[in-house]
Amino acid sequence: MSKIENIPIQERPYEKMLMYGEQALSNSELLSIIIKTGTKQKSALEIAQKLIKEKSNKYSNLRFLQELSIEELKQIEGIGKVKAIELKAVGEIAKRITKPLNKTQIKIENEKDIVDMFMNELQNEKNEILKIVMLNNKNIIQKISTIAVGNENNINTNIKAILSEPIKKQTPKIILLHNHPSGNPTPSKIDIVFTEKVKKSANLLDIELLAHIIIGDGTYTNII
Repeated sequence: MSKIENIPIQERPYEKMLMYGEQALSNSELLSIIIKTGTKQKSALEIAQKLIKEKSNKYSNLRFLQELSIEELKQIEGIGKVKAIELKAVGEIAKRITKPLNKTQIKIENEKDIVDMFMNELQNEKNEILKIVMLNNKNIIQKISTIAVGNENNINTNIKAILSEPIKKQTPKIILLHNHPSGNPTPSKIDIVFTEKVKKSANLLDIELLAHIIIGDGTYTNII
């Protein structure tokens, strides 16, 4: 057992952040600041290290903070209800920070711009979510809407549901995005056929489908 006070001052998480900035801290050091206090057997840093060792293999990096329930976090020795709630709060804050804002004057120059806006939000979802991004002729976002939410395998929606709002807003361009909870962004045959139907229907209405992005685990594919 190593108590925090036995660690050199410049290596303690709190002092290290003050001296070198938050970028200098490891994942376990950052988590230990949230955990704050340890037990008689383990320091907060040791608890954080154990948490990461047990959970980071299944979930990439620190994503387990969003995936695990409060009850699952409590199963780690040294993490009670309060600490579990605090850790879940951190996970949710991270998720909300990366969620794209539904504002105008955001211009999309290329597909990476749209992927960067939605990657962190959609790659963590357990269910498939289909979103539509509506743009004007200058590729400035006019509105972002969630069209459908499905189970782990598919989204049930139709062309009318997708195009009804762009028609009302007289939107000349749209981008579709959906995620694959499996983490593999490879389009299925259904994805390909569905995209082609949307593209043809949109063209008849003078609406250009610029892209259909499938978000995976840190990766993506553009069907178009």
